[in-house]
Amino acid sequence: MTGFRIETDSLGEVLVPSDKLWGAQTQRSLDHFSIGDDLIPRELIDAYAVLKKAAAIVNAEAGRLAPSKRDLIVTACDEILAGRHRDMFPLHVWMTGSGTQFNMNMNEVIANRCAELAHEPLGGKTPVHPNDDVNMSQSTNDTFPSAMYMAAAVGTVASLLPSLEGLRDALDRKAKAWSDIVKIGRTHMQDATPLTLGQELSGYVVMLDDDIERLRQALGGAYRLALGGTAVGTGLNAAPGFDRAVTAKIAELTRLPFVTADNKFAVQGAHDALVQLSATLSTLAVSLRKIADDIRLLSCGPRAGIAELILPENEPGSSIMPGKINPTQCEALTMITIQVMANHMAVAMGGAGGHLEMNAYKPLIIHNIMQSIRILTDGTSNFRRFLVEGMEPDRKRIAELVERSLMLVTALAPAIGYERAAQICHRAQHDGLTLREAASKLGYVTVEEFDRLVDPRKMVGPSRTEA
Repeated sequence: MTGFRIETDSLGEVLVPSDKLWGAQTQRSLDHFSIGDDLIPRELIDAYAVLKKAAAIVNAEAGRLAPSKRDLIVTACDEILAGRHRDMFPLHVWMTGSGTQFNMNMNEVIANRCAELAHEPLGGKTPVHPNDDVNMSQSTNDTFPSAMYMAAAVGTVASLLPSLEGLRDALDRKAKAWSDIVKIGRTHMQDATPLTLGQELSGYVVMLDDDIERLRQALGGAYRLALGGTAVGTGLNAAPGFDRAVTAKIAELTRLPFVTADNKFAVQGAHDALVQLSATLSTLAVSLRKIADDIRLLSCGPRAGIAELILPENEPGSSIMPGKINPTQCEALTMITIQVMANHMAVAMGGAGGHLEMNAYKPLIIHNIMQSIRILTDGTSNFRRFLVEGMEPDRKRIAELVERSLMLVTALAPAIGYERAAQICHRAQHDGLTLREAASKLGYVTVEEFDRLVDPRKMVGPSRTEA
């Protein structure tokens, strides 16, 4: 047929579009599993290219692979890592749970690209064979989880952590700049004792510090690779020492501390390290939800709400209400956090679905983890750029709310007792008085004593409310 070539696999002949580098098994997957719009995460392409490159180098060094084949495979992998041939990886997430067809997609593309480089026809499996050469010493059951761990670790280290650290630093700068702004605190969504705006934001900074540390700790498990375990973890068809050598080469190529897993049965039959990483991403999402929701509350207004923070005016907020501005970066980030939490539920259920020597939910797991890493990276970056760096305090509004707060009466309790302080508060509220006026009318303190005891600036730390 015009426009097609015949490729073969162990089941027979398959028609493949003549301009494609993939082969028979990739085409079978396209025919049988074109489900939805979700493609295998693009990060897995790079992870697999590094893995196949490392395997070819190690196999050649051990004399198992001819140097000429190694050079062709390395060249093809380097082209993939440079961003070429991306459209040759068309497989969907919703396919075989082991990822076999994606491993073969990679093997076939590399082998056919080697054929092109050697001026041989596509599909002839010469001079490089997809199984015998590109997949030498490997199985999908150890390469796919290894590529999953590699993609997740690289994504976290290279993208998410820098974005998260940028947000953390931006909040820290605001916290330090606003350390002198005394504002009213709130608990149960009701007025509470004062604190500074800097103190309030410092809580967000430390939350992110903790999340960054949790992510770094979770990466420890993701650095342990299954490579060398082959089909079931025994290492059949992989030469002794291949696991250590290929993992060392991957560590060299990625500049990340990947090591071979001491027990391949654990990392092939289960993917608990990825479940833990996903749980850590979910914990980060919880922190970000709190931060975004707080800022959304503190900026609500501008005239009928709390309105202590002024957010950047990035876009009009209404098609009918002129001049309306909405906290859209808060809304975007909180939607992201919900998706990440939902993704973790899918990862946890997939992780719990392993049976015997293999987990058959691998594409589901890595699809959700990489989406979480991707949207958290972009979301925290945008939140920093388009909200945090441009938000400002409304000092006049903050001072006004502090002056009107009834909870300043807390400063009187050590001097006159809880019961009398409560009476002052209730009298002020019911009669529409200031605390000073209520305290004077009840005769519990003089105006001079009130002014000495009730100083909001002395209430933002310990042991400052004593008489």
